[in-house]
Amino acid sequence: MPSDRPAPGGATAGEPPGVGPRLYELRRAHGLTLEAAARRVGLSPAHLSRLETARRQPSLPMLLTLARTYGTTVSELLGEAPPEREPVIRAARARDTEADGWVYREAGGSGRAMQALRVRVPAGGAQRDLVRVHPGEELLYVLRGELRLGLGDAEHLLAPEDSAHFDSRTPHRLSAATADGVELLFVHTLLRSGAAELCLGGAGRDGAGHRPVRAPGQGS
Repeated sequence: MPSDRPAPGGATAGEPPGVGPRLYELRRAHGLTLEAAARRVGLSPAHLSRLETARRQPSLPMLLTLARTYGTTVSELLGEAPPEREPVIRAARARDTEADGWVYREAGGSGRAMQALRVRVPAGGAQRDLVRVHPGEELLYVLRGELRLGLGDAEHLLAPEDSAHFDSRTPHRLSAATADGVELLFVHTLLRSGAAELCLGGAGRDGAGHRPVRAPGQGS
């Protein structure tokens, strides 16, 4: 049975330095035994032990699997310093993206734990009947017009400068309550995973990257 403690081992040629110790530290930080972690990533305990002790070089697919399992990135596993992120987002560089009549503009930086968007929602439109459910939290702040927010069994009318902050696992539906639409600041948390980037207008998802569900009584 392989030991849970990494033994000294020399890195093979071309192996990124320090990957083994980082894998060991991440596993321990998650409170996983060697056997439990090996089951999650689909390896034998002996194979994972060889990776942690630098006796085996992980392939890129294995690095991706390990990074997702431990909630990190391949770059962090390899010890690469993340690039400096620009804290200021200039309006002149922002670009609009449209999906089903909704218009989105990035209001925050990428690669963060939160996604911020400025959103224009038209009156009516294809998305008004979509009920959204997704992990995390959501913050809405109305800039112009009025927003109708269905949250669980309740419905709220938000005027300019009103806001709502809620657990986005609660079924919610957004629509404009004014004839010329509504504009709002939309912030939601992102899960750290290989698919954490926002998907604007992606197939099978609504324009804000959520999994849409038709409201009861609505057609598919």
